[in-house]
Formats: sequence, structure tokens, C-alpha cells
Amino acid sequence: MIITCSDTRTPETDTSGQLIQQLLKENGHTIAAYHLVKDEPAQIKARISDGVATDSVQAIIINGGTGISRRDSTFEAVDAMLEKRLDGFGEVFRYLTYQEIGSPAIMSRATAGIIKGRILFSTPGSENAVRLAMEKLILPELGHLVKELTK
Repeated sequence: MIITCSDTRTPETDTSGQLIQQLLKENGHTIAAYHLVKDEPAQIKARISDGVATDSVQAIIINGGTGISRRDSTFEAVDAMLEKRLDGFGEVFRYLTYQEIGSPAIMSRATAGIIKGRILFSTPGSENAVRLAMEKLILPELGHLVKELTK
């Protein structure tokens, strides 16, 4: 399941959400659902809850709302729901981002973890950030993580 958190994007202008869908399909994954929600904690939590209640959803990939502006609340919504955190995801994401853009990488609150037996990734909403997270971290490990959670 893919969730884009944005106050300004539409399904037509959500290039990051479209990129996630494209990369997942190209790598043989099935997309159970795609949602675009406002950067509102209640809406984000509701979509995550819907996802973990759906048998066909094995992973949730969220983009957007991970920065530090007043409206960025995705991190808080996600963090409150995680049962286990994969701190390495955010750490390595920021390290790779630092290599590309330098010190602004510290503003990213990308995170990942486990909720109700599902893997959840939360990335920044920019296309570059999504591509980096998907190609360097999520796609190489997605199958392995899902397999570990179904043991």
C-alpha cells in the first residue's frame, strides 16, 4: 500500500507516489492500494489502520510530511503506531542523503518499522528522496523483510 501525505498534491501531480508505484511494479511487486491524504495525523493513522487490517497488504510505503515545517506531521503519526522501529533505515537514508546534498539531510525524519506484522517505510516526499529510498534501501530489502515477518 502506498500513501502520499500532502496538502498540495493531487493524484495527477503526485510524481513521488507515481514513482513508488512504477518502481514496485518494475520489481515484481503488487500494489494493494494507493491513497493521497492531507498531512493530518488522524487521516494518516486511519489509512495505516486500514492497511494493516487488509490481508493483501504486506508493506506500507508512505511519502511526504517527514520534514520540520509546521504542517509536517507524518513522523508523529507513524511513530506513535510503530511496534518495532528499524532505526537503521532512517540513519542510512540520512547518510546517503548527506552524500548527495550535504547538511540539509539532518532535517529528514525518514523512519521505518513494524506494525501488526507489516513493514512500514516513511520517506520524504521529494522525487529524489523517494528514488533514493526505493532504489538503495526499500527495494533491495522488501522481500527479505516481508519473509521475516511471515515466519
